[in-house]
Amino acid sequence: MARLIPLTVLAVCLYFWFKSRRAAKAGGTANPDSSRSKNAEAAARLGLLPADRLDTEEINPPSPERTAVTETVRAGDWAAGAAYVEGAGRDWYERDRRISLLAEAAVEDDAWLLAWRRERPEDPAAAAVHASSLVYLAWEIRGSKQARHTTEEQFASFHRVLKEAREAFARAQELAGDDPTPFIDELPLAMGLGYPHEAFEAIWTEIEKRDPHHFSAYGSGVQYWCRKWRGSHEQALAFARRGAEGARPGQLLTLFPLEAYFEQETYENDVEPQDFYNRPEVVAATEAALADLAAAERVLDARDPRIVQTRHLVAWMLYWQDRYEEALAQFRLVDGYIGCRPWNYAGDPKARYTRVRDYTAAQVLKARGD
Repeated sequence: MARLIPLTVLAVCLYFWFKSRRAAKAGGTANPDSSRSKNAEAAARLGLLPADRLDTEEINPPSPERTAVTETVRAGDWAAGAAYVEGAGRDWYERDRRISLLAEAAVEDDAWLLAWRRERPEDPAAAAVHASSLVYLAWEIRGSKQARHTTEEQFASFHRVLKEAREAFARAQELAGDDPTPFIDELPLAMGLGYPHEAFEAIWTEIEKRDPHHFSAYGSGVQYWCRKWRGSHEQALAFARRGAEGARPGQLLTLFPLEAYFEQETYENDVEPQDFYNRPEVVAATEAALADLAAAERVLDARDPRIVQTRHLVAWMLYWQDRYEEALAQFRLVDGYIGCRPWNYAGDPKARYTRVRDYTAAQVLKARGD
């Protein structure tokens, strides 16, 4: 019995040490305001932006071209939108981005899109924009929170609009030819309406025929297969790994195993992030993403959304792995625009981002002896 007492005391001490370490890393010290203030000072010393200059909606500065196209179509010039989509050529990732931009614009006012479809009823771009706009509308109705935080009225409207979208996608796919976009953009519909796995695989087969390593397709696919939607942690990770292993360096499909891990950690309330993100397989996936970023930098623009999204999640992983200098390098490259995972999964994205970034900055200065 006497030997058990020291062990019990040791266990209690370790428990409270672990809790204090976790709390300190999350910014929850005995004097959290003081800690956050000191961390913010560290971030400022390293040239990082103050919280009031962070954009939580976008991941890049506004593109003059994309802004101009949006304003032009909203003014009624649908032909400008049609020309913009066609300008992407056979770059399917870029074509999908352009269709998505117009689809989002149509959620607020679709008069120009209705005119486009009347004038060109067989136009595959118009059909794709229409179908995707219904998905954007549905998700705006539902919101991004988990099911337990979504009202019955939201769910009813969400499913009604998604059923309309399913018919619209069928038409867009008839017109698509070898363009994978209307198949890729149906994947969020598969999540929302609960397509069985066989139906998802049928869509995926059509995508693979057209563009087997499409970045956005894998992003939606991981979401479909994760546990909060239509699969499991294991299925999401297996799907993501398959994509990463089959892609060329620089295609950045290594992001998606990280997303699968992030979804698992976020979903499970009893997972300790410090332990989870330091598992050997997660560290290895982080290393793979870093190598992929280095390859992508040689072929893509530094502000390419694929690079930016990958940097944000890599920074999150490096932070939890206590690799602060490496994390800081990523934060320097993305600072200012934070409208993506992992920040937008928090109720206050700006608070999550600054807490992680500023703590990273403070640890870097501490290690440097500053």
